[in-house]
Amino acid sequence: MTPPAGSGAPGRPGGRAGGGRSTAGPAAREDLRGLSLWWDQVADEDPGALVPRPPLDGDTTADVAVVGAGLTGLWTAYYLLEADSSLEVVLVEREVAGYGASGRNGGWCSALFPTSAAALARRHGREGALALRAAMRDTVVEVGGVAAAEEIDCGFAYGGTVTLARSAAQLARVRASVAEDAAWGDESELLDAPGFAAHVRAAGVVGGAFTPDCARLQPARLVRGLVRVLEERGVRLVEGTRALRLSPGAVVTDHGTVRARHVLRATEAWTPDLPGSRRAVAPVYSLMVATAPLPAAAWEEIGLERGQTFTDGRNLIVYGQRTTDDRIAFGGRGAPYHLGSRVRPSFDRDEAVFAHLRAELVALLPVLRGVDMTHAWGGPLAVPRDWHASVGLDRATGLGWAGGYVGDGVATTNLAGRTLADLVTGADSELVRLPWVDHRSPDWEREPLRWAGITAGLRGAALADRVEDRTGRPSRVAALLGRLTGH
Repeated sequence: MTPPAGSGAPGRPGGRAGGGRSTAGPAAREDLRGLSLWWDQVADEDPGALVPRPPLDGDTTADVAVVGAGLTGLWTAYYLLEADSSLEVVLVEREVAGYGASGRNGGWCSALFPTSAAALARRHGREGALALRAAMRDTVVEVGGVAAAEEIDCGFAYGGTVTLARSAAQLARVRASVAEDAAWGDESELLDAPGFAAHVRAAGVVGGAFTPDCARLQPARLVRGLVRVLEERGVRLVEGTRALRLSPGAVVTDHGTVRARHVLRATEAWTPDLPGSRRAVAPVYSLMVATAPLPAAAWEEIGLERGQTFTDGRNLIVYGQRTTDDRIAFGGRGAPYHLGSRVRPSFDRDEAVFAHLRAELVALLPVLRGVDMTHAWGGPLAVPRDWHASVGLDRATGLGWAGGYVGDGVATTNLAGRTLADLVTGADSELVRLPWVDHRSPDWEREPLRWAGITAGLRGAALADRVEDRTGRPSRVAALLGRLTGH
């Protein structure tokens, strides 16, 4: 389904919570414990995964330098070598691969894109919108195919997404979204309450919808699997290495300079740290909680037998999944935006938001009352001013970029990696003609206007939900926010 209009930060959990620090240098081993449920699971299986690789050891050269070793950077390197195995690729990462959003998100590998198909059509034409929607659906399958082919055990389960409607206002929004999906070739179906119970048994449900175009996965395992594959193929990954400046032909870091014909930026929420990029995206925080593993009796009451992901029709987005070890991982918006696009480790935790998420999860699934909540984490995702993700390459300078996923990143990073690889190698593919290629988002307003606008959007989405709960009717505030966010 397309995302509901009106959210102050309308991304879904594909690329949800990343975390970060403002200082350079590798994350200490103990810092990665507790970074997310996903990282803790990886550490339990392989404690060595928390040890950063050595930083850059002086000046070097490569054919392609990729700055940022999250999923965008990893997928880009993967498809570059698929196209030309002789390429020398260097990945530059200030922490460790997957430290940010790629190792902390909600684990939704979905066909969601932050800009609605209707908005894409208004900007780029109907054919372009249809092509991008088809590419996103295909990308979900592509991720699963690569995981299987490369023997990456990331818990990929093609279970789809169920969207609960728990009020008349939510149901009206879900119905409108299903109708819009049909116009753009996206498969989704309305469900009555009994039909919904075939997927998940939640409290207060009056209806909902289901789309097959989403898979559940464990994102940190996907990251670590891709790192293994890339290193086996000769990619050089340097961690604990902070990029100070990107320019045509060079990445200047705190440990030396990488000279390369192509320099690709894949820094997502950390982009404002780079010179000249302070207003390129806004880092907006999303937080998550997770239960202890649940017994079989609890799952008989909940459902989600096929690994379906789930959400509901509210304006301030929530998202959840049944994990590979039978927990519920559940996240949502609500944490504040920080003046000046600041990203700090202390912002990854907000006890009030964690408490709210726990309460909302129990309200959805009352069987969880009294169950231990063992993990809580969070971090920033990147929001462009027009809510429009983009990928591109300046052929004259060799500078490229991808990002601005607004939380829809797990699948979209794969499409970005394939597209960047085609742009760099000069492939004349359908991907390089998709409408997000070479899109340029406007800069955000200067502070404090940026803070005021984003904060108003977040508070407006929460207000719209309260109004709808009280009145049972769709909120005018939600409709306004939808227009402001390009929906």
